[in-house]
Amino acid sequence: MMKKAGTVNPIFVLDEVDKMSADFRGDPSAALMEVLDPELNHAFTDHILNVEYDLSQVMFVCTANVLHTIPQPLQDRMEVIRLGGLHGNGKTGNCQALPGEKQREANGLTAENITFSDDALRHIHSHYTHEAGVRNLEREIANVCRKVARRVVTEGREPVKAEITPANISDSLGIMKFRELWEQKKNEIGLSVGLAWTEVGGQVLITEATIMEGKGRLSLTGKLGDVMQESAQAGMAYVRSRAAIFGLAKDFYRHIDIHVHVPEGAIPKDGPSAGITIATALIAPLRAFLRDATSP
Repeated sequence: MMKKAGTVNPIFVLDEVDKMSADFRGDPSAALMEVLDPELNHAFTDHILNVEYDLSQVMFVCTANVLHTIPQPLQDRMEVIRLGGLHGNGKTGNCQALPGEKQREANGLTAENITFSDDALRHIHSHYTHEAGVRNLEREIANVCRKVARRVVTEGREPVKAEITPANISDSLGIMKFRELWEQKKNEIGLSVGLAWTEVGGQVLITEATIMEGKGRLSLTGKLGDVMQESAQAGMAYVRSRAAIFGLAKDFYRHIDIHVHVPEGAIPKDGPSAGITIATALIAPLRAFLRDATSP
């Protein structure tokens, strides 16, 4: 194709390189290591034609969803540029310009039949989808368009004009799939807010701490991984080592039990950065519990 195009410095896009797999027919990543290495690709050998070809002027752009499936030697020959997913206004603008218009035409509708407000699109992507891209958002828009198209067919006597807003979106899509947690908007003793990484960009994670009379046990629930359990131990050690600074007795932990829970217990959670979040969740209820316990 380079010979046909008559240029030696094109851009080659290799899509989804993380999906490569080796089998009895060979390993494509081994060939790519020679292709992408600037020290070797000036004398790349095509084993089909058995000739050398200069690839040193070619710019290769590879895309991938994850990095851990790409062999490390191949990653060393690449410059990794991480691109975040679309959120908020980015999704809204894209869906007004591309998927919204496409789905309207695909369902035989016109701009007079159906219009989406920006708030409606934000409402759909916040409460009906949970992704970094726009594919599921486009499916939900198509779902709304089909409902309006049915009205156009059944109510043919009068032109149908549907303006989709957050107030009436549930008529087409049903109840919300993802709701805003009240803990994210209201401060409570024993709750701390953290951020968690997910494949769709991340989410807010709530940590709950409950204090009760007991014998100094620390219970952890919420399907926490080993590293996160160690973070909880580190957070508890931090509170104990600075008990005087926080206004706690030196042996406060001997007569209480502490229960730390991270909601959505069916989802595994892990990571080394939860220690300060757990420590923050512990300090306020500890002070409140011990103050109430010593008050007359």
